[in-house]
Amino acid sequence: MKLKFLGTGTSQGVPVIGCTCEVCTSKNPKDKRFRSSVMITTEESRKILVDCGPDFREQMLLNHENNVDIALLTHEHNDHVIGLDDMRPLIFKSGKNMPIYCNERVGQEIKKRFPYAFADERYPGAPAFDLHEIENKPFHVLDTEITPIEVTHYKIMILGYKFKNLAYITDASFISDTEKEKLQNLDVLILNCIRKFDPHPAHFVLPDVIALFKELKPKKLFLTHISHHLGLHDIEDKDLPEGMHLAYDGLEIEF
Repeated sequence: MKLKFLGTGTSQGVPVIGCTCEVCTSKNPKDKRFRSSVMITTEESRKILVDCGPDFREQMLLNHENNVDIALLTHEHNDHVIGLDDMRPLIFKSGKNMPIYCNERVGQEIKKRFPYAFADERYPGAPAFDLHEIENKPFHVLDTEITPIEVTHYKIMILGYKFKNLAYITDASFISDTEKEKLQNLDVLILNCIRKFDPHPAHFVLPDVIALFKELKPKKLFLTHISHHLGLHDIEDKDLPEGMHLAYDGLEIEF
């Protein structure tokens, strides 16, 4: 299987509008970050999208991706779901509703934000979604076992996802001991890291991620959901402990 980082930035993206810091003005493509999302390609070449933010259209075009078989949603914040309307060309091409997997709370929010996708009589150009409610237990889709991982994002519970021996977690500020049992000795762990030092109420910062790396002992750990406050990619990546890396948009890994 493969995972491609379609976006590795925070809700504002990088560069941030109006910011003139060294990261936002960097010419290095690795310092340009769309809102966080990944594409999983299964062993049968099926496509699983995790989150669909406002940059979805450009992410698909730049990465020459032309299909999504299902979408998994971690939570309902706009930087993770508001691009769902841009799935229309894929829906029209396939002639099928787009399957979306998420928990019950997120599903209700999707219905509120995209009511026209669920109307009995839809406008001809409207998208069409099939919601599949999931709980915090493994499920199978596209011949792939997916294990949800329940984490805390400020005051709400959201989902990360585990595929084989890779886990993807974004927007977390706390992981319980029970959920950490799913994350022991992974080949690849992907965690959000919004900035370098100052604690954040809704996201891990670098000391939190380093502590989890030492505790969970994955073979490799990639940082995502990165803001301009973390620093320049090429400098900060070199300073990370061995086995830890900054992810960047377009990076593809096999697992």
